[in-house]
Amino acid sequence: MTKLLSQLRAFNEKLAIGAGLLLLLSVCVTLYDVIARPFGLSIGGTDELSGYAMAIVASWGVSYALTCLAHVRIDIVRAGGGQGFRAWFDAVAILSLAVVAATIAYRAWPVLERSIANNSTANTTLETPLWIPQTLWLAGWAWFAISAVVVAFAVLLFIVRGQYDDIEEFAGSRGEA
Repeated sequence: MTKLLSQLRAFNEKLAIGAGLLLLLSVCVTLYDVIARPFGLSIGGTDELSGYAMAIVASWGVSYALTCLAHVRIDIVRAGGGQGFRAWFDAVAILSLAVVAATIAYRAWPVLERSIANNSTANTTLETPLWIPQTLWLAGWAWFAISAVVVAFAVLLFIVRGQYDDIEEFAGSRGEA
């Protein structure tokens, strides 16, 4: 199980790099547009495209935050207990996160489904078919749900086996360095 979680962490790191590159591309396009406007060379729609980029990056980025232990916790409560208490505290935290992630992914599907059914486009000059950014957005939330469920399952397995150090490594809290 630790090998699977290590692979999940490594894959999410690659996704985070991809998300960062998408943000960088968004910045470059916006920067070009701002500089080109006075010369009549504006490409337009950069606000729309950067909005899509932000939504996509956010939905994919939470999986990276999950596997690098960056999600917020009330560490003062967690730090007050022993290793077993912290393991159960982490289990409750990750199970809660998995439920929330799965709920968001489940509730995001009707948004995409409605856009596809209605052939919805953005009410902008680009008239972007909304299914394109929404598919990438939903895929990010679905991946987050899958990642969270895998980590939650692993944590429960680690609790049963008494592998508290593994819980600390894959679902604990980074704390302040």
